Amino acid sequence: MPRTYFVTGAQGCIGSWVVRLILEQGDRAVLFDLDHHDKRLAQVLSPEQLSSVDRIQGDVTDTEVVRQAIDQSGAEAIVHLAGLQVPFCAADPVLGARVNVLGTLNLFEAARMIGLPRMTYASSAAVYDLADGAISVDESIAPAPTTHYGVYKLANEGSARIYWQESGIASVGLRPLTVYGLGRDQGLTSGPTRALKAASLGRTFTIGFSGPTDFLYVSDAARAFVDCATAPLEGAKIFNLHGESVDVAQAVALMDEVLPEEKRGLIQANGPTLPIAPSLNDAALRQALPGLPSTSLRDGFTATLSHFQTLAAAGRLPTDDLEA
Repeated sequence: MPRTYFVTGAQGCIGSWVVRLILEQGDRAVLFDLDHHDKRLAQVLSPEQLSSVDRIQGDVTDTEVVRQAIDQSGAEAIVHLAGLQVPFCAADPVLGARVNVLGTLNLFEAARMIGLPRMTYASSAAVYDLADGAISVDESIAPAPTTHYGVYKLANEGSARIYWQESGIASVGLRPLTVYGLGRDQGLTSGPTRALKAASLGRTFTIGFSGPTDFLYVSDAARAFVDCATAPLEGAKIFNLHGESVDVAQAVALMDEVLPEEKRGLIQANGPTLPIAPSLNDAALRQALPGLPSTSLRDGFTATLSHFQTLAAAGRLPTDDLEA
């Protein structure tokens, strides 16, 4: 029988790919969002897939609405991705806390009331600071977030631990860093994806940060979330998500290699180093789920470029994220 997944933040970048993978494995996706805008879903899903998803509209900060939505969905698995990213939390810390912290508490509370035994949710490498960047950081490194966003994610990990201790709800929190790929059009680390899109259209683009970071292909990230949502793991697990750690300048050079010759040299990088450890060790996750994919940066950039080219040829590639 198909399994039903309740997905918050399904209209985001990772969320769109999570929905795609759920549908591709023959399961049912119920999307929960504040409003319905299919900008990313329409890029990642086929028209047939998009028409097959079920939707429930609601605010993740409303405890009773969240509980009713999960109950109504008949979900057996929860993938919680709804949240405001670094710039939005910095601009409005109170709203950021309501969405990122209260919203996550509401998912755990709903799972407790309904009797769902587990869930997976998005934490972030933003719980680490740059001082740890000299080594490949594993989960034993003490978190020291330098942004409101990172503080909120760390609070959620603590809440997950308490829900396991007091209510027996198993959970997996995943910590990605620079996720890239089709649909990544906002947030602090969206620059590389937007740069590749701009160059594919013959436009110049400057990535607003420099130095090393951990690049993770969005399809790999989505697969981890989908698999962790049903994996028989006990406790409140926290796992890093690692892709390929390189300097942004090296990533730019690699983009030039996969771009057509006439569109090379259009991308630059200029800005501060990200205040987050740039190299993540995910050996613990690989041991728990050894079948997870690991896409090389070259292959991920190549696939992303191909997606952009296909959508552009069909007149369906959004460019509003390149206007600022």
